[in-house]
Amino acid sequence: MRKNKNHNVVLVGAQWGDEGKGKIIDLLAQKSDYIVRYQGGNNAGHTVCFDNEKIVLHLIPSGILHPKKICVIGNGVVIDLEAFFEEIKMLAQNGVSVKGRLFVSDRAHVIFPYHKLIDQLREDEKGSKKIGTTKKGIGPCYADKANRLGIRVVDLMNPHVFRERLKIVLAEKNLMLKKIFNHAPFSFDEIHRTYSRLRKRIAPYVRNTSLLLDQAARSGKKILFEGAQGTLLDVDYGTYPYVTSSNASAGGAIIGTGMSAARIDEVIGVVKAYTTRVGEGPFPTEFPPQLMAHIRERGEEYGATTGRPRRCGWFDALVTRHSVLVNGLSEIVVMKLDVLDDLPKIKICVAYKFRGRRYRDFPSDIEVLEGARPIYEEHPGWQSSTKFAKKWSELPPNARKYLKRLEQLLQVPISIVSVGSERSQTIFINGRYQ
Repeated sequence: MRKNKNHNVVLVGAQWGDEGKGKIIDLLAQKSDYIVRYQGGNNAGHTVCFDNEKIVLHLIPSGILHPKKICVIGNGVVIDLEAFFEEIKMLAQNGVSVKGRLFVSDRAHVIFPYHKLIDQLREDEKGSKKIGTTKKGIGPCYADKANRLGIRVVDLMNPHVFRERLKIVLAEKNLMLKKIFNHAPFSFDEIHRTYSRLRKRIAPYVRNTSLLLDQAARSGKKILFEGAQGTLLDVDYGTYPYVTSSNASAGGAIIGTGMSAARIDEVIGVVKAYTTRVGEGPFPTEFPPQLMAHIRERGEEYGATTGRPRRCGWFDALVTRHSVLVNGLSEIVVMKLDVLDDLPKIKICVAYKFRGRRYRDFPSDIEVLEGARPIYEEHPGWQSSTKFAKKWSELPPNARKYLKRLEQLLQVPISIVSVGSERSQTIFINGRYQ
């Protein structure tokens, strides 16, 4: 790791999202000057305990809960402006002001009503083959970006450009709605009027955030890059096609902010002590129904954005080693160790078997993933509470052995262990982040 006065960190989910990144971002934000969201949209949800209440943030970086921290929404994020202002309103109701410390990239793309409708219609049409999207228009907005049909914040800020872009885009969308989905068209005047009003509201937040972050880095500020979802939902490195529409891996931090890779000092991966995923797609280590229900209730495993119950399973070392590889993880944070406290035996998946072949590395073939049988190591549980442990030595011996085995399998050190949702329920290995 490059040693200098900066310490710029990318924090990524190393499974299928929902690993508990919100709590860790909240902790690391205390030692950061800038907190930057680099991809996704309001399909993500980061839950943070604040003044004894749980606050869920979907677009605005979790660091906003810390006074004087600067928060940035990068160009890699797609923005639902109405959701953005709802979040600002919710923060204000909780006594959190964003004035002068929240900025949005002028290159970020805007989600429009037609994106959300098309998302819903496509998903409904697929029936049993649906992807499991949140139907918030994220995928269609990214598709427009790639098709050069997107409308960026900077386009919205220019009344002439916005009018002309909207005419072109809406003509195509209305034709699609009519010919493919047999659905009524959108009104140009209505969308134009609504978003012209939103232009005035978003204006104070809009910046060239690549320049803003470069200036911050040059002046020695510490920058924390906040990923949404998880590496196994990355559009390139995830379980395609059951993925999100952006790069949730560490590479997304570079593309999604304009920050030079040379300025990134470290990439930290967050995992649960077991595995979860929301929505459709392969999940080799998924629990049987009875254990699923037990862990889901103990871990409160319901989606922060959709409320959907999460699927739960044993820790999958192939999944996390894949994340170590594609992100270049330098350390691992383990969340929700306490959820396993009452289990007599705990399993770790160390390989897959499919049609007589053993896989020790995570395969990209979706047929293999859907049909793979996990090969497990079995470890004794600790069957005692970890919730009050404040340091490594206070964890039960079998819990320490379990974590050490994860380190061996991943070949990456564990730096933080979380044993509850509160900030105080956190064990810092070697006291690094205290």
